[in-house]
Amino acid sequence: MERMTEGQAAEALAGLDGWGLDGSAIIKEFKFDGFRDAFAFMSRAAFEMEEMNHHAEWTNVYNRITVRLSTHDAGGLTSRDFELARRLDGLA
Repeated sequence: MERMTEGQAAEALAGLDGWGLDGSAIIKEFKFDGFRDAFAFMSRAAFEMEEMNHHAEWTNVYNRITVRLSTHDAGGLTSRDFELARRLDGLA
């Protein structure tokens, strides 16, 4: 997987809602009604990540989940990160 240029990443980021650039990654905080909803999202997201063989860094505190995406093998952002971001947005 080829790493995106800054311009390509900025263009791809413009097409996402609520995601921001964090160094060589994109990041978003999802907020849910409660812990059960947050955990259900994480469970559904895990299946998407496994299907793509692309796994996020994430943290969960009660009803909030912060997701950070980067392709470590490429040393930065790739199209896979933006595809997973779109899938996660669809699940939320």
